[in-house]
Amino acid sequence: MIFQPYPFEKLQSLISDIPKPKNLLKLTIGEPQFQTPQNIQDALKDSTQELRYYPKSKGEDYLYESILDFVVKRFKISLQKNQILPTLGTREALFTLPQFLLFDIKDAKMAYPNPFYQIYEGASIASRAKSILMPLTKQNNFKPQLSKKDMQQVNLIILNSPNNPTGSTLSLDELKEWVEYALEYNFILINDECYSEIYQNTPPASILEASIAVGNHSFKNILALNSISKRLSAPGLRSGFIAGDETILSSYLTYRTYLGTAMSQPLQRAASIAWKSHKIAEDIRLEYAKNLSIAQHIFEDTEIFPYSFYVWLYVGDDEKFTKTLFKQTGILGLPGSYLGRDKIGKEYVRLALVYEPDILKPALKQIQTFRKEFLANS
Repeated sequence: MIFQPYPFEKLQSLISDIPKPKNLLKLTIGEPQFQTPQNIQDALKDSTQELRYYPKSKGEDYLYESILDFVVKRFKISLQKNQILPTLGTREALFTLPQFLLFDIKDAKMAYPNPFYQIYEGASIASRAKSILMPLTKQNNFKPQLSKKDMQQVNLIILNSPNNPTGSTLSLDELKEWVEYALEYNFILINDECYSEIYQNTPPASILEASIAVGNHSFKNILALNSISKRLSAPGLRSGFIAGDETILSSYLTYRTYLGTAMSQPLQRAASIAWKSHKIAEDIRLEYAKNLSIAQHIFEDTEIFPYSFYVWLYVGDDEKFTKTLFKQTGILGLPGSYLGRDKIGKEYVRLALVYEPDILKPALKQIQTFRKEFLANS
């Protein structure tokens, strides 16, 4: 198997000849810079004695209860326990689930957006599946599309709404269409919803809501993945879940017992507190909403969607812009082409709005001033 280097490896190679500035500010990675809430830290510290126990592959009942509580409060959906499966974050699930689903399929085909979270491509390679890329461009409002011919042939489709890196988000009606396609053409449909809790005003819809809305109450062929990482500034907890088609989840659980991905009990204790910390999560969301508002005001010539915490910024030449900006200001963004294939994203950089406003605002103003000069001289 041959995997592409991760975007951040490519970035380090790009800037390797530039001395590291004293005032370095990384807007490259979607890693929350807000403190992990104290109640989550305390729950972890108070349960370290449980490290002596082997964790269950399927997870503890108290973690299920917390996740089910989150789904009810957030999406107004009451799931059964066998319709969810806790995971060690979502990255490992996004990598292993396609391998499980596509293992017995000859000449499997898997579709996902372009640009993308690179684990989708990795999963396709590990599954020996042919990748069908769905370009996200300004012309299609950065929303994935697939032809009828491809839908007839594809076995698995991954959506990512709200989207990383563009911030574009599928409406409930658009998600309903995708669910109907999954049923009509009999492919598995996954929505990566890791950014569902980062929004300004109106919460984005889940593929689970769309499934119910079209009468697919059993979630046949439908799966949603979500994570605590952004919602509670706790990516180190590695707490995520898959929800939806219980037939798939039942078999996948058996497969997972061989993977060694069980979450330790102290992490599960802390995660169970995190999934139920709705008020704290709302406070964090409001901070990201402020950052989105700041970015929208500064980059007035750019459509910044009110979802996720990314700016997909047009710069013309992504690598040259990134390298020159870093050299002159110490601010580091991520070239868009590192997140895509077939030259998709080469005119953009991704900026992660993950810092406190007093740090972020002057940095974004500096970027915009530099950008105007850069575009004028290009």
